[in-house]
Parts: sequence; C-alpha cells; structure tokens
Amino acid sequence: QVQLVESGGGLVQPGGSQRLSCAASGSSDSINAMGWFRQVSGKERELVAVITSGGSTNYADSVNGRFTISRDNAKNTVHLQMNSLRSEDTAVYFCFTDSWGLRSWGQGTQVTVSS
Repeated sequence: QVQLVESGGGLVQPGGSQRLSCAASGSSDSINAMGWFRQVSGKERELVAVITSGGSTNYADSVNGRFTISRDNAKNTVHLQMNSLRSEDTAVYFCFTDSWGLRSWGQGTQVTVSS
C-alpha cells in the first residue's frame, strides 16, 4: 500500500503559476509511474501528466507546453509545475502512483484559477 500526501494548490490569477507536490510513502519502492489527474465536479477524472521511473513523460493536449511534471526517485516525490494557468484549469488535482498494476491516489488538492 502506497500513501500519497499532496501539497500546493489554492487560488491563482489567470496567467499565473502554481506548483503541486506529492510525496509517496509505504510500499513505495516498486513505484513505476507517478502523475496527476484532475476532476471538475460532474465530469470524469482527466489525466493531466504522467512520468515513469525512467523519466518518460506524457501530457494531456490541453496542458502540453504549459505544465511540467518532474520526479525525484530518491525521495519518491512528484511535482507538477503549472504555468500560464487558465480558468479551465480549475479543478481538484489528484496525485497517483502505479505499482505492479495497482493504482494509489492522493486525497486531492483544489486549484482555482480566477481573478
């Protein structure tokens, strides 16, 4: 079982930046992929970005070029740097890990982009 604790989030103005972080603990030695989903109330959860243990990354088209995912394997942490934020980026962001086919989730952190 992997436990995930997220930090970051909050209110930011359009065009601004924000950084989310997620720390994994527990059975974290076998983690392969780490990343972020986001969800708007009433809509399905959407994959935002993912990074493998080897450093390969993948982004949703809507955030490509604006968001950057990074990972510290030694500390089992993953970060999401979000730049040029837009109102449509407003959502609850969930950290996740994939380990031997099992997915673990963080509790979610609210990001609100508004003036």
